[in-house]
Amino acid sequence: MNTSISIAVIGGTGKSGKYLVKRLLELGYNLKLLLRDPNRFEGSPAQVEIIQGDARNESDILSCLEGCQAVISTLGQPVGETSIFSDATRNILQAMKTHQIQRYIVITGLNVDTPSDHKSPQTRFSTDWMKTNYPKITLDKQVEYEVLSQSEVRWTLVRLPMIEQTDRSGEISISLEDCPGPRVSATDLADFLISQLDDTQYECMAPFIASVD
Repeated sequence: MNTSISIAVIGGTGKSGKYLVKRLLELGYNLKLLLRDPNRFEGSPAQVEIIQGDARNESDILSCLEGCQAVISTLGQPVGETSIFSDATRNILQAMKTHQIQRYIVITGLNVDTPSDHKSPQTRFSTDWMKTNYPKITLDKQVEYEVLSQSEVRWTLVRLPMIEQTDRSGEISISLEDCPGPRVSATDLADFLISQLDDTQYECMAPFIASVD
């Protein structure tokens, strides 16, 4: 694991992002965090540079990614705002091209569909429920996958069930076809995202992950 590289983190104060940042700092990575509200980030470790901005703003993303060698996004949907995911990813991909960054790791929901899927009735029910109740966000997340699929970077789109905000860590199950469990520990998720910085197995793929009970 090459901890000498700098990582740009988008969404680093959200329910999964804060666990990711914690683990990255424990491992000794240097980080650049794009935050709409820097006051939400506690502490001021020397390893962290904070860029105040919005993922929908091209210049903010460009500034955040400068000097980094990889990007991890745990971006969440702001309440009451239009869906941001495909716009954010387009901005990130453009900034990656400018700064010659190749590795992009991003999370999404289990409702995203891919050609390799064989979703169980339970996963299909959850997908259909999201499409019915949150059609614009669900469509935007699907567009994000299509944008990634057409890009030239080494991307991994990690599809998730319910995230449990816990320090508990253990084994995870991974599948390219169906969600393998009902929940994932935020710590397990953080560890998996970090492992993908060096692991090429799931490049240009959209694996489901879940914690093993």
